[in-house]
Amino acid sequence: MLQKGTVAPDFTLFATPDQKVTLSEFKGRNVILAFYPADWSPVCSDQMALYNETLKFFHKYDAELFGISVDSKWCHLAFSQSRNLHFPLLADFEAKGETAKKYGVYDDEEGECKRALFVINKDGIIEWSYLSPTAINPGADGILEALENLNTK
Repeated sequence: MLQKGTVAPDFTLFATPDQKVTLSEFKGRNVILAFYPADWSPVCSDQMALYNETLKFFHKYDAELFGISVDSKWCHLAFSQSRNLHFPLLADFEAKGETAKKYGVYDDEEGECKRALFVINKDGIIEWSYLSPTAINPGADGILEALENLNTK
């Protein structure tokens, strides 16, 4: 898993069936990457719902949030609509898990992303990362603390 001080690997992933997001387009803003195993699973559903509720606090730190899993863009669309999410879910679908592998958070045994968080600063450097047990919702406290630390630099 990539650690603090590492340049965040760039990627381009589908955010909707016809729109892609490229990480480097967000230079100049803080970015939160929330890798998670799968849409529709109970823990992932709770985690994404929590981040949806916490979004206003992330935005106070000029931070953009992206959820990333190996689910398809169509699965993400249905999941996002059903949960009324207000942040993009990115499809690390083809080549499967390529972005998760760049960040060192792909689970080869399960064929899905591990539950991992990254806070990337405005210069594209990882400031904080955390690997959570798959069955545990990591919450938002670590993200908020990392963003607060960026603000005090």
